[in-house]
Amino acid sequence: MKFERAILIAFLGNYLVNNVVAAIAAFVPTGASTWTSPQYYVFIVLAAILVGLVTWWYMKMAPRTTMAGLYFGITGFVVSIAVAFITGISGVLIQTASISTLIGVLPNFGPFLFSVSTLVLLGYWIVPAVLVGWWLGKGSMGMPSSMNSSMNTSMPPRTM
Repeated sequence: MKFERAILIAFLGNYLVNNVVAAIAAFVPTGASTWTSPQYYVFIVLAAILVGLVTWWYMKMAPRTTMAGLYFGITGFVVSIAVAFITGISGVLIQTASISTLIGVLPNFGPFLFSVSTLVLLGYWIVPAVLVGWWLGKGSMGMPSSMNSSMNTSMPPRTM
C-alpha cells in the first residue's frame, strides 16, 4: 500500500468534506437541535458518499480488499483529527499571538476527541471505505483480487 498516496488523497478528501460538503449542507434549513437537524444528516450522507468516491479513486492503484479499505478509512480519520488539531493551534496563535493562551486552550482538544462528532467522523471515514474496499475486492478479506483469482486456477499438467 502506498502510504504517502493514502495520506495525500485522505487530505484532499478531508478538505472536500470540510469545505464543499459543508457548503452544500449549509443550503439545507437547520432544525431545532444540532443533532437532529436535517442539515446534519445531509452533511453526514454527503460526506459518506464523498469518502466512498475518494476511496474508490485511491483503490484504483491499491490492493482492492476490505482490509485496504479499512486502512484507508483509518488513515483518513487520523488525517482529519491531525488537521483539526493543527488548524485549532494555528488559529489560536494567529488570533492571539500568545503562547500562554495556546497552552490554556490545549486541554479543550481532549473533550473534542471524546465527543459524538468524533464518532460520526470515524463512521463516515471507516464505513464507506470498508464498503468500497469490499465491493471492489468482491468480498475478499486479506489478499488482493489479482492474487485471489490466480490461486483458483490450476497449473497445466507437465509433459516429460
